[in-house]
Amino acid sequence: MAGGLAALLDDVAVIAKMTAVAGKKSVAVVVDDAAVTPQYVDGFSPKRELPIIWRITKGSLVNKAILVALLMLLDTLLPWVLTPLLMLGGLYLVYEGAEKVYELISGHGKHEDKTAVVDAGPEHEKVMVKSAITTDFILSAEILVISLNTINDSIDGELGIGLKLVTLLVVAIAITALVYGVVALIVKMDDIGLHMTKKPNTERFGRLLVNGMPTLLNVLSFVGMLAMLWVGGHILVSGLNTLGWSGPYDLAHLLADPAHHVPGIGGFLAWLVDTVYSALVGLLVGGLIVLVLHFLPFKRKDPHDPQLAEH
Repeated sequence: MAGGLAALLDDVAVIAKMTAVAGKKSVAVVVDDAAVTPQYVDGFSPKRELPIIWRITKGSLVNKAILVALLMLLDTLLPWVLTPLLMLGGLYLVYEGAEKVYELISGHGKHEDKTAVVDAGPEHEKVMVKSAITTDFILSAEILVISLNTINDSIDGELGIGLKLVTLLVVAIAITALVYGVVALIVKMDDIGLHMTKKPNTERFGRLLVNGMPTLLNVLSFVGMLAMLWVGGHILVSGLNTLGWSGPYDLAHLLADPAHHVPGIGGFLAWLVDTVYSALVGLLVGGLIVLVLHFLPFKRKDPHDPQLAEH
């Protein structure tokens, strides 16, 4: 009995450790998910914001259930597919990051005030929720592939398929709760602030919340942009090394090696050099994708376009 309890506690400890490591590795996508999702409730009345977030959350859980089953199947039958899949996700990340850089520089990302679409009706809400769940599927796939690869690299084959499945499910549920809990807080923060402004002892802090919301969203978007370039670039460099082309990976280590020898802060400097290098690789590759796509005879649709609600 005691041995069984000890084994159970050991399994729980392993799952907790792997969940923390996998979550840390996928932080860029988590930040981007939290930064992107609030746009899908723009233009709706405050009473519809939380119900919309809840609908997206349920869709996200369904997405992750499908993805976990698919990834476990691939991990068992075709494990070599995971690296190319991860690299495809890396290409998506660097493309999104580079697109944000392009919008930041060109100003093309500044559209009309989306809050003009107020109470657009159930059809528009349906369109927005569907668009958010589609985006979530892509980001969830990236998070879970990163997590599964991190688990495989960390355990070196020592974790059974059952514990691996449980770990991936814990990661999926924890990240969903974190992302959409933060999103719900963000979209209601201005309402909380307005409520606080009605009380003398919290009025100043309430105004700070209301006035700080645009800045917070801009900071989240900027951090998400940098994180996508960094993590996406790192995924591509590591993936190429795994597939047999070690040049970019070796160059990263060559650049970071001198920083290791700086007393006291060598580890941090080496990490910083590697991060900047990965981000530059991500910007270069993502920039090429953006350049190609901007020459193609179609444009990305804005899900906030009211006309979409009519179809």
